[in-house]
Amino acid sequence: MKNILMILTSHSKLENTDTKTGVWLGEFTDPYYEFKDAGYSITLASPHGGQPPVDEMSKMTENITASNKRFQDDEELKTAFSSTKKLSEIDPKDYDAVFFAGGHGPMFDLAKDPECGKIIVSFFNDGKPISAVCHGSAAFLSTENIDKNFLNGRRISCFTNTEETLVLKRGKVPYLLEDALKEKGAEIKSALVPFTTHVEQDGTIITGQNPVSAGPTARKLIEVLDNM
Repeated sequence: MKNILMILTSHSKLENTDTKTGVWLGEFTDPYYEFKDAGYSITLASPHGGQPPVDEMSKMTENITASNKRFQDDEELKTAFSSTKKLSEIDPKDYDAVFFAGGHGPMFDLAKDPECGKIIVSFFNDGKPISAVCHGSAAFLSTENIDKNFLNGRRISCFTNTEETLVLKRGKVPYLLEDALKEKGAEIKSALVPFTTHVEQDGTIITGQNPVSAGPTARKLIEVLDNM
């Protein structure tokens, strides 16, 4: 059985607003059930461990996915979600792939978490798939203190500057993720139309652009794993 490590944010605060952030629920539940239904074992982790915050906007009717509804009736998963492991407790050798869920939170914590950087570099060096969706791609910024050139020339997808503007969050985040990744040398790939699906694969790195890309990104990761 393949073992997937899913990493979630522990951060809940945006800038210049009382609005909270956290995990974008569908960017966790859509991939989770793709992995579960494929027969994989899944471990949840976050910087602080325990219950990650959830972006309340992701619970609104227009953002609810079928997997969100499934989650509400899944007592086993809700228990696991409330008791994630700390990143410091994770040994990358125990897992076959890692997936970073989105929500604005990763821009604040995963982007600079030293344990996150170690995990990514370890997976990469071992030839294991690394996947992220939306703002989960901020996790790649954490590699800078280990390998300053890690992102140089890599094709990555993420929530774009245009999408950030359209959701009115530009003044509420510390930086624009697309710009930050480009500054480290990444080549950003995205759909021509905002908020439509885009999945990018560059070797063992698989990334998705936005919430609707979460399930397709997970399926691409499954495809890569099944062919390894």
